[in-house]
Amino acid sequence: MLLNSLLPLFVLAAAAFAVPAQEKRIHHHADLSDRVHDDAQGFQYDHEAFLGKEESKTFDQLTPEESKDKLAKIVDRIDTDKDGYVSHAELHYWIKHRQRRYIEENVNKHWKDYDKNQDGKIGWEEYKNTTYGFYLGEEFDDIDDKATYKSMLTRDERRFKSADRDGDGIATREEFTAFLHPEEFDHMTDVIVQETVEDIDKNGDGKIDINEYIGDMYTTEDGEGEPDWVQTERKHFNEFRDTNKDGVMDGGEVANWILPGEVDHADNEAKHLIHETDTDKDGRLSLSELLDKADFVKTSTITDYGGMTLDEHDEL
Repeated sequence: MLLNSLLPLFVLAAAAFAVPAQEKRIHHHADLSDRVHDDAQGFQYDHEAFLGKEESKTFDQLTPEESKDKLAKIVDRIDTDKDGYVSHAELHYWIKHRQRRYIEENVNKHWKDYDKNQDGKIGWEEYKNTTYGFYLGEEFDDIDDKATYKSMLTRDERRFKSADRDGDGIATREEFTAFLHPEEFDHMTDVIVQETVEDIDKNGDGKIDINEYIGDMYTTEDGEGEPDWVQTERKHFNEFRDTNKDGVMDGGEVANWILPGEVDHADNEAKHLIHETDTDKDGRLSLSELLDKADFVKTSTITDYGGMTLDEHDEL
């Protein structure tokens, strides 16, 4: 979860590398999109699910002709059996491929920043000194929001130790991937749940009540009534999130919420995209169907939310 505090610019510059633990809270659909999956509010979630979310502005800057030409090339890549149609299996595989590529590129980007001695590993001290080194000697005394930075350091160290499975204080590439993307690793479940509870639990009881749950998503303005989707979330909390009906979500219930078992969100998104785009309802997508829905498709995960570039190095 991004920090709510606005820190002085010089502090932000000094802590520019403090990305992983504070970069996001992990939710069950984080890799597909950070958008709300509600077609009534628009199709940005599906756009990002089809295209990828890192370079979304690129696609939007193309002319209609250029974007359709680019989309046609992407569809050709997805159609692995070259029968002229995109099946559910091909679409599902493609979305999973885009997820894996995003994670790999993100890890590669950060690896260069932290592996200072270029030994192919990242020690906790390397990470800590790169991220917080300028202020460590003073224990953050010169920073206005000292408590926040101490909390960030504690949180980073806890996540790093959870990812460091052999406990040697040094992260291999796989362990560093678990540090940056704990949602991809079963052994990181506990730290994901702990971070989520800490972000939302305002009264410090280690649990999430309904006001904390709603307050994390929506703040009521004076004189405003709650929108329908907030009422729906209240219902979801009472009927589905709080499974033992004690009025709060404990760690197990939070885990079921943010990491719901074997739910395959790439599979669900593939089904949804076909449902929205398959005009003749034959269960597969032709190029013409996709081009007819180009505005819907071009900003989904299939094209990295509009920023995907195609070259010979982008192998499936």
